[in-house]
Amino acid sequence: MKPDTTMTETAIFAGGCFWGVEYYMKQLPGILSIESGYTGGHVDFPTYGEVKSHTTGHAEAVRIVFDPSKVDYETLAKRFFEIHDPCQTDGQGYDIGPQYRSEIFYADERQKAIAERLIACLRDKGLPVVTRLTPATIFWPAEDYHQDYFEKNGGLPDCHRYVKRF
Repeated sequence: MKPDTTMTETAIFAGGCFWGVEYYMKQLPGILSIESGYTGGHVDFPTYGEVKSHTTGHAEAVRIVFDPSKVDYETLAKRFFEIHDPCQTDGQGYDIGPQYRSEIFYADERQKAIAERLIACLRDKGLPVVTRLTPATIFWPAEDYHQDYFEKNGGLPDCHRYVKRF
C-alpha cells in the first residue's frame, strides 16, 4: 500500500453564522473537510447556548482542512471576504452579536500576511473592513446538528451571499 503523502493546511474563518460560511466554502475544489465550531473565547467546551448568550467570547467559525495543491490559502481568504460582509461589526444580516463577528484566525505568519494584504486591497477599494486578525487557538467543534446544516436540512443561507470583490 502506498503511503498518503498529501500535504494539508488548515484555515479558520469566522464570518457570521457558520452554516453559511460552511456552505459557500465547501464549494471550492481541494476542500478535504470543513467543520463548524467555536473559537476565540475563554471557556473550554462551549455549547451553542453559551456562545449565543455572549458569555464565552467565542465566534462561530469554520475550520477547513484543504489540499494546497488544489486550492491555496489566498483563494480561500478571497472567498471568505466575498461571502460575508467584512464591513459589518458583530453581525451578518439579521444575525447580530459578537459571536457573528468577522475574524480570521491565522495559523502562521504567511496566512496573516495574505489576510493583511487582502484587507488592504479592500480598503483601497473604499470598503471599511472591520475583520479582525487573530492567532488561531483551540477550535471547539459545534454540536452535530450544526455540521453540514444545509445538506441535512435543505434550503440556502440567508445571511450570506456571494459578492465579487477581487
